[in-house]
Amino acid sequence: MQWKEEFERWKNNPNIDVNTKDELASLTSEELIEESFYKDLEFGTGGMRGETGPGTNRMNRYTVRKATTGLAEMVKRKGQEACEKGVAIAYDVRHYSREFAEEAARTLAYHGIRVYLFTSIQPTPVLSFAVRYYNTQAGIVITASHNPPEYNGYKVYGEDGAQLTPEPAKELIEDIVKIEDELSLPIATEDRLEDIEKITFIGDEVLSSYQDHLSSVIIDEKLVEEHGDNLSVVFTPLHGTSYESVTYALKNNGFKNLHLVEEQVDADPEFSTVASPNPEEHAAFELALQYGEKVNGDILIGTDPDADRLGIAAINNEGKYQVLTGNQTGALLLHYLLSTRKSLGTLPSNGVMLTTIVSSDIGEEIAKSFGVETVKTLTGFKFIGEKIKEYEHSGEATFLFGYEESYGYLARPFVRDKDAVQIALMACEVAAAWKAKGKTLFEGLKDIYEEYGYYQEHLESMTLKGKKGVEQITTMMENLRTKPLRQLAGMPITHMEDYQAGVRIHTENGAEEKLTLPLANVVKYTFENGWVCFRPSGTEPKMKVYFSLKAATDEEGKKQLEKLKDEVLASLQV
Repeated sequence: MQWKEEFERWKNNPNIDVNTKDELASLTSEELIEESFYKDLEFGTGGMRGETGPGTNRMNRYTVRKATTGLAEMVKRKGQEACEKGVAIAYDVRHYSREFAEEAARTLAYHGIRVYLFTSIQPTPVLSFAVRYYNTQAGIVITASHNPPEYNGYKVYGEDGAQLTPEPAKELIEDIVKIEDELSLPIATEDRLEDIEKITFIGDEVLSSYQDHLSSVIIDEKLVEEHGDNLSVVFTPLHGTSYESVTYALKNNGFKNLHLVEEQVDADPEFSTVASPNPEEHAAFELALQYGEKVNGDILIGTDPDADRLGIAAINNEGKYQVLTGNQTGALLLHYLLSTRKSLGTLPSNGVMLTTIVSSDIGEEIAKSFGVETVKTLTGFKFIGEKIKEYEHSGEATFLFGYEESYGYLARPFVRDKDAVQIALMACEVAAAWKAKGKTLFEGLKDIYEEYGYYQEHLESMTLKGKKGVEQITTMMENLRTKPLRQLAGMPITHMEDYQAGVRIHTENGAEEKLTLPLANVVKYTFENGWVCFRPSGTEPKMKVYFSLKAATDEEGKKQLEKLKDEVLASLQV
């Protein structure tokens, strides 16, 4: 069996460091050895992510060297100027994040590539900003976002500060898979990073410039000046990277009535006070809710560990805090941005809002009412970043706002990835505006629903780990394509979109038309008042099912959604 041979190759290799040898010796279960070695940790279009530990299917210094050697080859092919422009590197709070960042830095330096390395944990959007600040050829961030503590990951950014899109990612993947022996890859071996000529440490000037840019996120300065300090804000970084950046941004821009969830301020790779450090999961707000009740918080804000995602909670109609969905937060932010800029006379005539094929249609309805075009991309903020770059070069449209349902938002394009620090600031302005009208955020959302219709959304994530899980997900997607559903919860399917084949198929007559987006392993069923979309995660062992529908009332929508969920999930059993 190949995994046994790979295990022996690692165990007997003279280049393996002492710590890894000890970790290999502790692998006594055949099942665990197989999981660690049965394949190479895949580097996909979103980078690579996996559990830390020894093995070809794990995040460790050798798989990091392999990925970085591939990136080095890609940069060198672009010439000496690209090597001198170099690569910026950041890392989060996770186990081995700093070590992996240093491995990447040493690998690039060996290949003669300039490195700009942060000396402390930083939010992912700050890495995107640093790429643009230094005009580097690429960027790396070591993070596993909101995954459990045993995970870590590696993401690559292009020279525009956005994550690599499929074409350059494919080029990088080809360079990586050519590498046969990850255990013998050379790195710069000086004892101290400070002694490596090609490594430059990033100082405070980048963080200072980033904070200066954050001030441009404020839309109505007068409103914030008059009402900012009246807003009671509760903030938790969930043990991640955002504490300093968000705290400074809020206090520096008019929101000084700030209450920190003290138990979750310190960086902690175990994320010890939460089951999951993911603001998409309501349980992550448990401590913040307690603080909110003590200080009469108007808005509760939580960011994920690498601070690219943000969740908020507000008082609902029953007087209890309710965590908003990513789609609800997106609707509130977008509506405020467009309505305020229209009233201030700063709404451009060629404005565009960017969102994804799995985000609620309410965003498009809001944008349309203000004469703003909506452009939908595949899932992944890299595609939104790609469109921003395209419009910047062509001048055909002005970027106004970008978001995806998974709690990722961008207001100002000085960053080209989702940015929870920006949005913490913007969310407080939105909350202050509604409070100035005597309303909570939740009541503001209800006003939006009254105007545009009651939208219901839900995401079901089915975790299916290991080899068996991969097979189950593959079977599900195959069945959805070859045995298409004709109706859902009594609602006839109008058409099916297969993004892997690049076609939209109309159910009534079988007519086909081409889709314009890049190919992706996604299937979407649409009915008269909504849709269901199926997508295997690119970074986690999960099958994701997205539900969206519009109803005349909130109660009617919830009933329809429950019926739809039950039927769809029953149909997926394999």
